[in-house]
Amino acid sequence: MPEISEDIVENLSAPEAGNKVHFFSGAKLRGKEAPAGFGVRCTAGGAKSFVWFHRVDGRKHLETIGQWNPKAGGLTVYAAIGKCIDRKKAIAKGVDKDGKDIDPRPKRTALDEDGDKVDGLTVGGLLDQFVDRYVEKEAKLRSGDQIKTLFERLVKPAIGKLGVYEIKRSHVVNMLDDITDDNGPAMADRALAFSRKAFNWYAARDDEFSPPIVSGMARTKPKERARKRVLADDEIRDLWTALDAVQDVPACYPRFVKMLLLTATRRNEAADMHTSEIDGDMWTIPAARYKTKLDHVVPLAKEARALIGEKPARADKAWFVFSTSKSGADREMQLDGAVAFSGFSKAKAELDKTLAAIREREGRAPIQNWTLHDLRRTARSLMSRAKVPTDHAERAIGHVIGGVRETYDRYEYFDEKREAFEALAALVSRILNPTANVEELAARRVQA
Repeated sequence: MPEISEDIVENLSAPEAGNKVHFFSGAKLRGKEAPAGFGVRCTAGGAKSFVWFHRVDGRKHLETIGQWNPKAGGLTVYAAIGKCIDRKKAIAKGVDKDGKDIDPRPKRTALDEDGDKVDGLTVGGLLDQFVDRYVEKEAKLRSGDQIKTLFERLVKPAIGKLGVYEIKRSHVVNMLDDITDDNGPAMADRALAFSRKAFNWYAARDDEFSPPIVSGMARTKPKERARKRVLADDEIRDLWTALDAVQDVPACYPRFVKMLLLTATRRNEAADMHTSEIDGDMWTIPAARYKTKLDHVVPLAKEARALIGEKPARADKAWFVFSTSKSGADREMQLDGAVAFSGFSKAKAELDKTLAAIREREGRAPIQNWTLHDLRRTARSLMSRAKVPTDHAERAIGHVIGGVRETYDRYEYFDEKREAFEALAALVSRILNPTANVEELAARRVQA
């Protein structure tokens, strides 16, 4: 049992920096016993004060009882213990020092005692906080809409109504099983990854919360998740045909998809293409919106340059190249290019329908398992096929070569990158017009 007295408190040493709390839980002085959590805080400046460690609404709280300095009107040890006892009685009745109602129980205890009643934050509320505070305000993730949609569609219906202190690993496992059955293992792993990030984010803010996700819950292996999909020549031809025929998509969408292949850029990088980033046939994607956090210069082949299109009728001096934004009176609504295109999922679904119809008419199976990002991988493969040197192709698609980052120059290998994109565009043209290529080769043989 610890001992406490005026002399003991007076002789407590001060820390070299900051402060240190010496606890005297259960110590007795003249018949009074210090409550659990009672202590003396000593500062580097020599000040001493009585404190009490307890819980307020389930959260750990260190409350100052008063200063120790009986010679100058401060509390004595005996008086501090008595005041702490009074505070403990008030807390037990559910009243804090300001007279407000509180729950002194740890949250897990409150949950056990209250049964199935969810009193407080639910998993759905946690996910909303994560999206609002972290995804949209702190990190400002470009994938914010995708994360929010996935939570609303797959995670909240399964575990959103559970309290954050009642969710268990089994709840997460059951959710992943259902997502795997209905949407595939890759989507289950995506839900797992986003949920893990949200739970870990909240755990850093709450002493009592323990994330219910552990290793081994993933439904696929990393090597299995790594995509290697590259479109074949006939698939590229069918894609171009479908883009010229697809209905119920924004007018900019066919140009946008073609730009993805001809510039080997990522979906959002191309979607947010702005004329302020274009100087002649040179497109500079700023570091702020490029994955490597470095400016990326893309020399535009004439085929890619043609996809930029004409200036919208109501646009200001600069505009988003791929936009559905309109302004004007109801009868004179015209494109103004003020907002970047973002309706990816709906437009992709319409494109897939058109692709399937084209191939069905010719008795061929639909194009299986392809994404817009596969066009970037396809572009890189076509560069190799066009005999573009590997290091030039890697720089063309924005990969950082080992040792280059420290001495980065946005215009380094510019001419080589230009040749790479021109070779890519030329090869795509030959793929799209195979008959013309055969006729050209035949004519050359005749001349020879």
